[in-house]
Amino acid sequence: MKYFIGVDIGGTKCAVSAVEKGKTAILLKTVFNTESSRGWKCVVDDIIKSIQNLMTKLDIRSCDVLAAGISCGGPLDSKKGIIMCPPNLPDWDGVPICEIIKNHFGFPSFLQNDANACAVAEWRYGAGKGCENMIFLTFGTGMGAGLILNGRLYSGTNDLAGETGHIRLAETGPEGYGKKGSFEGFCSGGGIERYAKQQAQSYLENGKKSALFANKTDIEKITAKTIAQAALYGDEFSVEIYKNCGRKLGEGLAVLVDILNPERIVIGSIYARSEKLLRSSMLETLKREALARSLSVCRIVPAALGENIGDYAALGTAAEGYERMNKSDNNT
Repeated sequence: MKYFIGVDIGGTKCAVSAVEKGKTAILLKTVFNTESSRGWKCVVDDIIKSIQNLMTKLDIRSCDVLAAGISCGGPLDSKKGIIMCPPNLPDWDGVPICEIIKNHFGFPSFLQNDANACAVAEWRYGAGKGCENMIFLTFGTGMGAGLILNGRLYSGTNDLAGETGHIRLAETGPEGYGKKGSFEGFCSGGGIERYAKQQAQSYLENGKKSALFANKTDIEKITAKTIAQAALYGDEFSVEIYKNCGRKLGEGLAVLVDILNPERIVIGSIYARSEKLLRSSMLETLKREALARSLSVCRIVPAALGENIGDYAALGTAAEGYERMNKSDNNT
């Protein structure tokens, strides 16, 4: 039997997992706290130990591993396999993670930023399975995209394709990605929170009430999660916040539909959890803004992999990299 190994590197936790080639069930997973303050060398040592322990427990030899895949927040250089100082890993400046793992174990390793890796995961194992042209939107802490075009991952010239959060949707509005009125400003956890706090001030000044707040002190406690919970119970203010987010989501999706003509757009995190709060206003706007023929062939669906998406992101990166490597070898 042959295997793929996945390494999901996060600022808080790292996870190492394994799957048999051609299968979807994760055989074993180990997790450890990143504790990035220790420095990248200590974290990489723990990753290597975790891979070795997993292989020992599963009785896997290095020659049985086809490839390892690494999912990590950017910036990074996926072609060279180098992590280049992500915000949540401050001293990881120029870490050749793929070379380190290959030198230690002997099998090839491949690296992708987390948005691209999650796109590959949903494409291979989840809601985008079987698609030739698919977009994955993170819609969590930020708003980024991974693009599957003509049956393969498209990452751009220097790994910056899919930075959808930077698209400007309005001249003013909540800030995201360093730009007021951006897609990320309206459609991300932080963006929803900031927009709601702005609107809450006006709400109070006009003598209106909400289940979320009765004074300015309460406003500071608002989060995207508490707004969603209140909206599900019918709180008028919270329902309108999510309706507006849905409208802006529709505007952003219309741009992607018109430019890329995908057959499926898979949306994670907040959309996957709060689809019924967003979908109606999103579709209304999308139908008004997008080209009808392009929209007619595109489905908008929530991500399917849930809490396991990070594991499958890394494993999918391994499988995708291995297959791409073999195609390249066969063409030479």
